[in-house]
Amino acid sequence: MFQPRDIKAAMTKFSVAGARVVVVGAARSGVAAARLLATRGAQVVLTEQRRSVGESVTGLQGLGVELELGGHGAQTLDSADLVVLSPGVLPTVAVLDEVRRRRVPIISEIELASRWLQGRVVAVTGTKGKSTTVELIGRMLEAGGSVVLVGGNVGTALSSQVEASTPDMIHVVEVSSFQLELTRTFRPTIAVLLNLHSDHLDRHESYTAYLAAKTRIFANQTASDTLVVNADDPEVLRLTRSSQGRRVAYALTEPLDTGVVVTGDAIVRRSETGDKKLVPLSAVRLLGSHQLSNVLAASTVADLVGVSPRDMTLAVDRFPGLEHVLEPVGEVAGVRFVNDSKATNIEAARRAVESCGDHLVVIMGGRFKGGAFESLQGVFESRADAVIALGEARERIHAGLGPVVRIVDAVSLHEAVRVAYGLAVPGGTVLLAPACASLDMFQDYAERGRVFRQAVDGLKEEIEERREQ
Repeated sequence: MFQPRDIKAAMTKFSVAGARVVVVGAARSGVAAARLLATRGAQVVLTEQRRSVGESVTGLQGLGVELELGGHGAQTLDSADLVVLSPGVLPTVAVLDEVRRRRVPIISEIELASRWLQGRVVAVTGTKGKSTTVELIGRMLEAGGSVVLVGGNVGTALSSQVEASTPDMIHVVEVSSFQLELTRTFRPTIAVLLNLHSDHLDRHESYTAYLAAKTRIFANQTASDTLVVNADDPEVLRLTRSSQGRRVAYALTEPLDTGVVVTGDAIVRRSETGDKKLVPLSAVRLLGSHQLSNVLAASTVADLVGVSPRDMTLAVDRFPGLEHVLEPVGEVAGVRFVNDSKATNIEAARRAVESCGDHLVVIMGGRFKGGAFESLQGVFESRADAVIALGEARERIHAGLGPVVRIVDAVSLHEAVRVAYGLAVPGGTVLLAPACASLDMFQDYAERGRVFRQAVDGLKEEIEERREQ
């Protein structure tokens, strides 16, 4: 059972009153951090590489926040007592060298916010599945009667939730490797490690460095905390051996004597006293075995908190999935279109292809983040009729997948949708599974997914107009 800590003992006595704090990066997390710091009495400078920012940033000036646009000034950082780094800013940028030499603390926004939270924290990380799992945990806990706030990398910066935090609240937080790498005291009551595969090698210097960032999620846990682990992932099991928290496992395929598993037609909690049915598989509406694994992870957390099977099932049954995650977006003349814009790495693309049947035309490409397209040859050879390649990674896609599947280039996502439709067979699927970041052509994966949906809608209207003529 999920037991609350002594909140007063757990809260860190942390004050920034009168301190000069520099927040580096004026995206969502940086803006939230600057606002929080200003309300806590800090002298705040928000520094940003861009020369223009939105109204949410300029509105901070009313709180006394100083804006520095067009670059991060060395003099600004040299005068800091504390530096808070937005997750989009590289910790290795040269302008931080002097800050480190002076031994000024450099922390992440999620670390900052966690020092003032009063409620308990359930934190989820992994290479893929974080957003789906976090959203489902939040829904399950709410169905069970808990006071819940969902935030972090999933969309709402944790710093913006501090003022609403109460001792009886549960914060369900998605945390990325970018957010975790600069944590010092961050300590979730329940930490969840979903899976680990090569990713973000355009940011981290190596796969080892990426793994080290991920393990920060349980680094400060003690025996009174819980670490939920995916027993189907050998890397997760290997890296969590050093955990001081109580490990609770779930598995979709590996046999477990204790933990959360699938048996028969249900997700169950297996223990020495027998199996307890948690959620019937008939309630799960998500595509793919990897999505079912996410449901197992969420069910494990909900069971630890004390949510009843009835409330878990209700939450699962009402959850159709997230936007841009294996999201069906339409059908045109018997060809189905599926948006998995959030499949931003090689392993995510593999899982998407495995989830969508045969006769696929897969739209791939963008900014390469690491991994080997060659590793996808087996699944593409058996399931895909063609690949539409676009963006900076086109040549890598040709080299990696060209030997086993037809590759056709496109210069835009709209063109890719039309070309893919022309190559698809009735009863087949056009799947957007980029295996790459979106930043060469779009602001983020969400914009890429919206453009894909718009392109499908436009194609559908055009085909219907032709039929009416």
